[in-house]
Amino acid sequence: MDKIKRIGVMTSGGDSPGMNAAVRAVVRTAVYHGMEVYGIRRGYQGMIEGDIFQMKTTDVSNIIQRGGTILKTARSKEFMTDEGMQKAYAQLKAHNIEALVLIGGDGTFRGAVKFFEKYTIPAVGLPGTIDKDLAGTDFTIGFDTAVNTAVEAIDKIRDTAESHDRLFIVEVMGRDAGYIALNSGIACGAEDILLPETHTDISEVLERIDFDERRKKTVHILVVAEGDDFGGADELKKKITERFPDLDIRAAILGHIQRGGAPTYADRVLASRLGYAAILALNEGKTQVMAGIVNGEILYTPFKNAVKENSKISSDMLDMIKVLSV
Repeated sequence: MDKIKRIGVMTSGGDSPGMNAAVRAVVRTAVYHGMEVYGIRRGYQGMIEGDIFQMKTTDVSNIIQRGGTILKTARSKEFMTDEGMQKAYAQLKAHNIEALVLIGGDGTFRGAVKFFEKYTIPAVGLPGTIDKDLAGTDFTIGFDTAVNTAVEAIDKIRDTAESHDRLFIVEVMGRDAGYIALNSGIACGAEDILLPETHTDISEVLERIDFDERRKKTVHILVVAEGDDFGGADELKKKITERFPDLDIRAAILGHIQRGGAPTYADRVLASRLGYAAILALNEGKTQVMAGIVNGEILYTPFKNAVKENSKISSDMLDMIKVLSV
């Protein structure tokens, strides 16, 4: 493979804290190795529209601590059509872009798989998603920050719950993966945690609440992922209220605050390592792979294998939740 001289970098799909740190690492590592770097705004949609500009090292100064993404992001239905992909490829050729670094999640890599079935261009992906739902990496960029945001919010909610003897249902993000709910729930001492990966038996949930009420436990925090099969916080509140009409019940949906905010040190370091590794991978001739971290070491996983998998939550952790909530 000839030495790559010009690369494009983009962020795609849902934003996650640490994306800016990843962009910074990609730009500075590429420039160090004598490459020109072009930023692609708004992900695949920006690629289709040619929203592409050259980036210097100064363009990524003072962004490592910032949430969101300076490159903007979007979800593009047009890109999933043959016409959209053809337009995107034509724009890459027009800007003489020889390789890509894609920062995003499951949708980003699914799009990449289809795109590279039609067009040949070296590409390396970085796992940028708060959900931690990709194979080939122990952590994804933004997950640690999102969990810490949820923990901070739940801790504050517990103060109110204890002051008023209330039952709180806290809904966190996680349409298909319950890692944010699982980890924030354990960290905050939640009495129950409901996940997309496990079937929710509402009768068991109600029995545990009844048990707590009979032993005069005055605070009950239930953490639910938005993708739980029974429904989110509002649906659970309705069902619990039917059984316990005298309980003071509140539902709190944390929503998009979990996507924002300054990234934690862990996300900044992870993003920096992966951005650096992406350029080294391109120089070594690797392509159509996602750079991840497994057991502390860089690992490269083909895009088609990195896309969302149906993860199984450890039964030990599920048992632990029940024990520690007693």
